[in-house]
Amino acid sequence: MSSVATQRRRLAAGQFWRRFRTDRAGMAGLVILAIFILTAIFGPLLISPDALDVTKADGDRFDSPSPSYPLGTDEAGRSILLMLALGTRISLTVGLAATFVAMVIGTSVGIMAGHFRGLSSHALVGVTDWFLVIPFLPLAIVLATVLGPSTLNLIIVIGITSWASTARLIRAQTLSIEGRPYIERSKALGAGNWHQMSRHVLPNVFPLVLANTTLTVAIVILSETTLSFLGLGDPLAPSWGALLDRAFSTGAVSQGAWWYVLPPGICVVLVVLAFTLVGRAMERIVDPRGAAT
Repeated sequence: MSSVATQRRRLAAGQFWRRFRTDRAGMAGLVILAIFILTAIFGPLLISPDALDVTKADGDRFDSPSPSYPLGTDEAGRSILLMLALGTRISLTVGLAATFVAMVIGTSVGIMAGHFRGLSSHALVGVTDWFLVIPFLPLAIVLATVLGPSTLNLIIVIGITSWASTARLIRAQTLSIEGRPYIERSKALGAGNWHQMSRHVLPNVFPLVLANTTLTVAIVILSETTLSFLGLGDPLAPSWGALLDRAFSTGAVSQGAWWYVLPPGICVVLVVLAFTLVGRAMERIVDPRGAAT
């Protein structure tokens, strides 16, 4: 029985990949993501830890791009290119980890809100609506200020403030699944709530969760950049948002050091665009009718 299920999953995965390969926008986004992921994996391994050491920097302050420093230097004479490569791992790690937290919370709340009835369902929907109504940035700033500036706290703050839209989407899908005949048969055979949600509802909403994850990562990376730019991230971690924060706080803009501002901003735009292209392509495959409207 398990071998049949495994074979079906492989067949579905192969069919999904064949359809995804025909989507030019999705493949373009996947190529961009692959470049950044390889940079995040191998960049810190190939760069010396002394690259961020201010006492060992041998470049001039705000030195313009040159063969020695392709993207110029910062206020301490450190290479912007090396800092950008090191920041890729931090920004992607925060984005993926915070998205995982948001997906787990949103999927769990959405399935329970759609499966249960009565007061418990109304309470879950009410909490979801509250998080949707409250503006994200003020809530995130308050939480980040209370918890303190660190990478872990940044992941927690973004994760617990970004799950509501996923919960709303999964709840709607769960309500649709709950009306199918096999759910009624499962209830008639005495299956419990956990069995119904984990064995019948979750596998059916998982493709939608996966497609929504790639779209949420883009929003989360923008959130991380915003909070780090406001000085609420780890001050010792050279994420893209932290680089932009230091560029403005050290007067790089007023001194015309465009190479300190543009590269981190372009990286944020490219990664957000790549995740959006991949997410939209997956959405078109998973739900072609919804993507067409």
